[in-house]
Amino acid sequence: MHIKKFLLTTASLMVLSGSALVAADFDWMVNLNLRSDSDPYAYKSGLSSRFRTPESQLSIILKSVGAPADAYMILRLSELSGRPPEYVLKQYQAKKHKGWGVLAQDIGIKPGSSEFKALKSGHDMRDFDDRRDDRRDDRNRDHGNSNKEHGKGKH
Repeated sequence: MHIKKFLLTTASLMVLSGSALVAADFDWMVNLNLRSDSDPYAYKSGLSSRFRTPESQLSIILKSVGAPADAYMILRLSELSGRPPEYVLKQYQAKKHKGWGVLAQDIGIKPGSSEFKALKSGHDMRDFDDRRDDRRDDRNRDHGNSNKEHGKGKH
């Protein structure tokens, strides 16, 4: 009886640890959700532009998912797998508790493939590129510093 309980506990911990690792692979979705929450209209427009998807279809997807970044993932998985967004959405609704990595595998995106690596690396929406904003902040900081130094030289 103790061995059975030990094995069950060990198996549960392994499953939970694996889920945490899969979730960490897609942690960039948190930032995308925050950005989309700050301007939902720009986010919807960005999705429409990026995936060339009619707004009527986007509205259905956005209403059917748990968070705005999930809509991005539905469209991205559709693009990478060659399957229609409706199919990916149905799979998401049935298997969302398993995580994005498992869903990607279930629709034909193999782990370790270039498609899977692209999915894990982050979103590719230009209007919502956190790295671009960081570069802009760096330029503003540099520009501001050079102005201060330039101004000090004049006085």
